[in-house]
Amino acid sequence: MTRIVSIVTPVHDTALPFLPEAFASLRAQELPDGWGWEWLVQVDGGKETEVSASIREDARVKVSNNRRGGPGVARTMAWGRSRGELVKVLDADDILPAGTLARDIEVMEAHPSVGWTVCQALDLMPDGSLQSYPNPDPGLLARGEVYAYWTTTHRLQVHPATLCIRERLLAEAGGWMALPASEDTALLMALDVMADGWFIGETGLHYRKHPGQTTAHPDHRGGAEWEARMGAIRKHVDALALRYRPT
Repeated sequence: MTRIVSIVTPVHDTALPFLPEAFASLRAQELPDGWGWEWLVQVDGGKETEVSASIREDARVKVSNNRRGGPGVARTMAWGRSRGELVKVLDADDILPAGTLARDIEVMEAHPSVGWTVCQALDLMPDGSLQSYPNPDPGLLARGEVYAYWTTTHRLQVHPATLCIRERLLAEAGGWMALPASEDTALLMALDVMADGWFIGETGLHYRKHPGQTTAHPDHRGGAEWEARMGAIRKHVDALALRYRPT
């Protein structure tokens, strides 16, 4: 029987034009023997038919929609339809370089105690250039390491848009928080206090920078909304840290 990695992708109107490039990068992935993928595309506040027919006709692609709820709700709705033992995130405007899924799978199979992986990401700029930024050394990310760094800096050591997660761990975390933004950060922090992770040094994502993305919103990095988002993340993760504290 084929083992499945489920790719979950929320999409809203401003990201729809980029979806074919994400799909092309997914189709180009070569997986280890015995593995296959499914793509759960969730249209947030729109119609399934907004996704082009050339994408919807692929039997591995499962498109659905929901009332407008934001990216966290759309991601969780997509995950609710999944059937894979691994869940990989892919934003509609991003691109998976060759070998990304295979590396995620290989780490998970080689290290059964690791609950999630992240990898090197490069910013894809509007002019097509790629920009890098500092990352930790490849290898094990001990439980609590990423959260400890975030609590003192409110900066991330690794990119949450590169996550691959064991489905059972994602279920224990409860999916994505219903936040207007930073729901991917919230999940990464939760996973970090629940289980060890692994950083893959090879580039596994081209993270597109454009004016329509959620992180470009003026409320994303400051103000009352930011304070509330950070407070909600801390409360959730601190509670999980107590529950999953090593005995």
